[in-house]
Amino acid sequence: MHTVDELVTPAALVEARALEENLATMAAALPGERLRPHVKAHKCTELAKRQRAAGHRGFTCATVREVEGMVAAGLGGDLLLANEVLDTRRVGALVADGARVTLAVDSVATVAAAAEGGVREVVIDVNVGLPRCGCAPERAGALARLARERGLDVRGVMGYEGHLMMVQPVEERARLTEDAMKLLLAAHADVGGELVTAGGTGTHALNTWATEIQAGSYALMDTAYGTLGLPFAQALSLLGTVISVTGGDQGWAVADVGLKALGMDHGNPTIPGAAVWYCSDEHVTFAPDAPGSVRVGDRVRVLPAHVDPTVAMHEALYLVDSERVLERWPVDLRGW
Repeated sequence: MHTVDELVTPAALVEARALEENLATMAAALPGERLRPHVKAHKCTELAKRQRAAGHRGFTCATVREVEGMVAAGLGGDLLLANEVLDTRRVGALVADGARVTLAVDSVATVAAAAEGGVREVVIDVNVGLPRCGCAPERAGALARLARERGLDVRGVMGYEGHLMMVQPVEERARLTEDAMKLLLAAHADVGGELVTAGGTGTHALNTWATEIQAGSYALMDTAYGTLGLPFAQALSLLGTVISVTGGDQGWAVADVGLKALGMDHGNPTIPGAAVWYCSDEHVTFAPDAPGSVRVGDRVRVLPAHVDPTVAMHEALYLVDSERVLERWPVDLRGW
């Protein structure tokens, strides 16, 4: 396969130059251990290898499946499973075979699960304002003591200010990030350990309190993050084929990139040179800026609003240089 015209659509494309620029920009901003890339954003070990080549040796995962895939790819030197897990036997088996996997815990039950499943290292997950997982900051010290009593090594604390990633203006995002990290640092004072792990693409340059940042979306980017003026380019697009056109001044076109190819929780995708009306199961309906400029059989690039769930819907990423296909990378960390 040599050109994108030979691809079956919808297909997930990654512009090679934009990707390399994104990796280099982030490596300059957060070199080495200052960044623990989150693989949930791309679910691809080939891309993770590029991140390792940029100097980042540790990685963040969201699922046990991602951890297993990273270990199988030889990337299991220092993995953080930044999620609560109650059945930890698969993680314990990886640890017993020599992988280093640190697990997030936020309750008596998750501490017990980690100890009983063979996990050796944990971080205390702390709620810093996002109503999701994480214990109250004042409970972190007690959980750390319990974990150590169960024979676990407590590496430090974790807190995700995910509710702040899209806050505008940036000055307000910075102020709120500081408030969130004050909570995490207070917990860390009670917990100890070398890690204060937090952050994401939207706060990567603002969060100077964490010892490491868990950004992931920066590598491929999406249109939601693209509104923030971050120094990263849109590398990911979905290639679609126009399958229907309705003419006239109020005309529209339809391409084969619908809900089953896109993460839609951040809104509609974008098509350059057109206004997207809506998405349905198999279709995106859009109005070209220039009526009559689109024909059946044309290829269009569709830019997703949320990279993580979009990539998870595809079996492969195609690394491209404009219209030329360079490589096919399996999205091998999909599934549970």
